[in-house]
Amino acid sequence: MPHLFVDISSHGFGHLAQAAPVINRLTAMLPNLHLTLRSGLPEARIRQRLAAGITFDFIPTASDFGFVMLDALRIDFAATAAAYRTASADFLKNADADTRMLTQGGVDCVLSDIAFVPLAAATRAGIPAVAMCSLNWADLFAYYFGHEPWAATIHAEMLAAYRGATFLRTTPGMPMPALADIFTIGPLAAQGRERRHELRQRLGIAPHTRVVLVALGGIPLRLPVESWPKLPDTHWLIPAAWRAASPDFSAIEALDWPFVDLLCSIDAVVTKPGYGTFAEAACNGTPVLYQRREDWPEQDCLIDWLHTNTRCTEVDEGTLQAGDLGPALARLLAAPAMQAPAPTGIAEAAEFIAQRLGGFTGSATSRRD
Repeated sequence: MPHLFVDISSHGFGHLAQAAPVINRLTAMLPNLHLTLRSGLPEARIRQRLAAGITFDFIPTASDFGFVMLDALRIDFAATAAAYRTASADFLKNADADTRMLTQGGVDCVLSDIAFVPLAAATRAGIPAVAMCSLNWADLFAYYFGHEPWAATIHAEMLAAYRGATFLRTTPGMPMPALADIFTIGPLAAQGRERRHELRQRLGIAPHTRVVLVALGGIPLRLPVESWPKLPDTHWLIPAAWRAASPDFSAIEALDWPFVDLLCSIDAVVTKPGYGTFAEAACNGTPVLYQRREDWPEQDCLIDWLHTNTRCTEVDEGTLQAGDLGPALARLLAAPAMQAPAPTGIAEAAEFIAQRLGGFTGSATSRRD
């Protein structure tokens, strides 16, 4: 029975959105797969993304943090720098602990999206290691902290860990010139069911009413929706934690729907640049309103790709805060629909990982960079 260890970053929900469809495909290909998942995300959130019947051992621990965030759009640079220096002091101890865990657990392959410690441990244990993401923490760390005198050692640790693995770079994805063993794969995105009529019945609104989802990822950021102007024939889906007491707003969580089914059943999504929502919106044909993040180097490749694959419009921070979204929504929804891209990266990644597990021989179409 092949044993796959999967480490999923809890820096937002986008890493789970990338990993889950690949796990679903792998378990269908390899029914006897022994799966161990480690993540700081709630187990219930992970199970929502995985196919029914998938069993796994769960380790409820975050092995990376990426960046400490002030909110969904802004990094706390001082706290992030301190966290990386603390993590580096424990790097050898944590890598040794992971090496023992992988060896004693009989793990045959490690998949990380995109913690670097388990990749370093896999190399030490002589186990195949696969990283998979649109970015890596080493490049982002160098972008923000590379000029600091204390950063070189930390960056070298991270880079060595990534270089010990094969990196499946998703489409879209940042260029990664510092890494050698890179394969480019297609988009990773779950596909949902269109349930427009059912959604409007559930919300108690007219069939012609526009439904707009506000989804800013897994890192909190509250918008002042109470002061937003009323838009005719428009209903908003927002996080329950915002507690907006208005008949024009409903809580996303109260529906208890798969996120991708929501994307297929709404008229538009308001979000920030992030792989999960961008890729799933495009692959499900959902129009997007987005606000750029503050100095986030990954966003340019995501935005460029989004504009070539689905209807989308940028709004600035002031417009979003004020809720003055009517004109942008009108332009967005008047634009011609585009052909949705196929999430070809799911099969490509699953075949690649299955080959590393020794349980499948397919024709993966990923491209070595």
